[in-house]
Amino acid sequence: MFRVPGVAVLAALLLAICATPVAFGAPFLWLVYLVPLAIIVWVIWVRTVADADGLTVRGLRGSRRIAWSELAGLRLTGKGTVLAVLAADSDPRPEVALPHVRTRHVPALSVISRGLVPDPTEGGERPVTPAAESETAGEPQVGAESGDPAAKPE
Repeated sequence: MFRVPGVAVLAALLLAICATPVAFGAPFLWLVYLVPLAIIVWVIWVRTVADADGLTVRGLRGSRRIAWSELAGLRLTGKGTVLAVLAADSDPRPEVALPHVRTRHVPALSVISRGLVPDPTEGGERPVTPAAESETAGEPQVGAESGDPAAKPE
């Protein structure tokens, strides 16, 4: 499971305590308590869960299940975030952001998926190559979209 550590809730509670003098300063300033509440909801809800069957992506706007067979590969952005690239026939949106999954987590995804997501740290068998067809040139891509036939999920 990839998520923000639960200890972040304590930071939001501390923010609520620090906002108390402001909240009682004038009418409607009590709305400042909505900020820590939103942080707590975000920490508890937003995550990516990977299991043997696929990925479950939970965001603020809903939850989505992606089976490993629907996954064409992963796109690694320059900021260290990871996007799931879906097979062309599975969805009109070709990419799905994976909350809290970073580039350093790709080897763990490879183990969880039983090799369906290639591990770019393995010795040269499945190299990370630049995504030539991507609109954001220069960002590496891992998986079937990188041109590696061994990386296609079955």
